[in-house]
Amino acid sequence: MSDVTQGWTARLNRTDLEEANAPDDPLALFERWFAEAREADLVDASAMTLATADAEGLPSARIVLLKGYGADGFRFYTNYESRKGRELESNPFAALAFWWDRLERQVRVRGPVRRLPATVSDEYFGTRPRGSQIGAHASPQSRPIEGRARLEDTVAELTERFGDGPVPRPAHWGGYAVVPEEIEFWQGRENRLHDRLRYTRADGGWRRERLAP
Repeated sequence: MSDVTQGWTARLNRTDLEEANAPDDPLALFERWFAEAREADLVDASAMTLATADAEGLPSARIVLLKGYGADGFRFYTNYESRKGRELESNPFAALAFWWDRLERQVRVRGPVRRLPATVSDEYFGTRPRGSQIGAHASPQSRPIEGRARLEDTVAELTERFGDGPVPRPAHWGGYAVVPEEIEFWQGRENRLHDRLRYTRADGGWRRERLAP
């Protein structure tokens, strides 16, 4: 553990999930925890597990990166034709899990998923490195391919085609938002008597309840 992490852990507030301190709005608590995770010595605080299920209910999970959050949900971007994209098309619900190990914290999110507007996806795509933009065109994500050489040949062809001009967002690539119906916060405590608070949408607001560790 680095000196930065040791210092951060020593002053970590472990009382956020005590009822007297927990806010009524879970997004306010997520904002604070996410900011603290980004300040701590973590590899990537935005990494989150995304779990989806196909039309038969068979689950799959992978790590993606959080690219924003707010009242509209927790946002990420991908290929619409990837496995997760196909599963979300047939079963538009998902779960997210953040694990910030050195802070002994996790956040779980569950709810319906919707595509972001094309204008939002266009705006984000324009901020990506050029190589990533071309890669989004080149990769038939989650589909079998002949070999890496074919993928690299496709990248070379597209690089030549686009030249020095802008790379447009491909129609098969864009953003999603997981709209939270349930958010659970977990804080590690001594003797495995961890704190767990679950927020559930109810009557236009949020209902908060404590769960046993």
